[in-house]
Amino acid sequence: MSKAELVLSIEDLTVSFDGFKAIDALNLYVDKGELRVIIGPNGAGKTTLLDLICGKTKASAGRIRFRDQEMTKLNEHEIVRCGIGRKFQTPSIYENLSVFKNLEVSYPSGRGVFGALAFRCTDEIRARVDEVAGEIGLREHLTMEAGLLSHGQKQWLEIGMLLMQDPELLMLDEPIAGMSVRERELTAELLERICRNRSMIVIEHDMEFVKRIAHKVTVMHQGKILAEGPMERVQADPKVIDVYLGH
Repeated sequence: MSKAELVLSIEDLTVSFDGFKAIDALNLYVDKGELRVIIGPNGAGKTTLLDLICGKTKASAGRIRFRDQEMTKLNEHEIVRCGIGRKFQTPSIYENLSVFKNLEVSYPSGRGVFGALAFRCTDEIRARVDEVAGEIGLREHLTMEAGLLSHGQKQWLEIGMLLMQDPELLMLDEPIAGMSVRERELTAELLERICRNRSMIVIEHDMEFVKRIAHKVTVMHQGKILAEGPMERVQADPKVIDVYLGH
């Protein structure tokens, strides 16, 4: 594969906490426009890997290159500016603001509530809010207070808040946890839609959902990669069945 198609390349990435290697000499490569799902038992290091990519945790050794820039020395906000967006397990939205305002304050020049007080909502920002609200299926709810949305809609709103920054790589940690069956279907459609012009890394436990959305699946175990490839192949791998799917 030519370098130009790689969005993310991770090599020999290691992080130790009190001598325990949570991530152990890990190599991972994500292509442009790829939707990668990471699965594995609890404690495999999946969330720690996302923490390392977004700068929340600092690596003990190894490299993380996004496009062609080294990320391991950058702060979290610098990594966001480079084009990496991260959604955690629990939605962090401004419950008492409208859906519109939540999206508006997420626009790069209105970053954070205090930034929003100082900047004026231009036609360009309004158009972006409208576009993103359409993508996440909340165009009809722009005036609604965010706290009144369903659990699934709150998750979509938070994805929308990340999309306002137009990241090139979007990372989601268990995006369908607690969702209804219908919300899961809509979320699968949403992820397929927004992955058309960006790369995504999704951590998920629901195998049906993984099968539905993944271009490629990476199985982690004890801080290392146990298997990688299309879902069908990974599911049939005896090692994966042994440590994860068999339980």
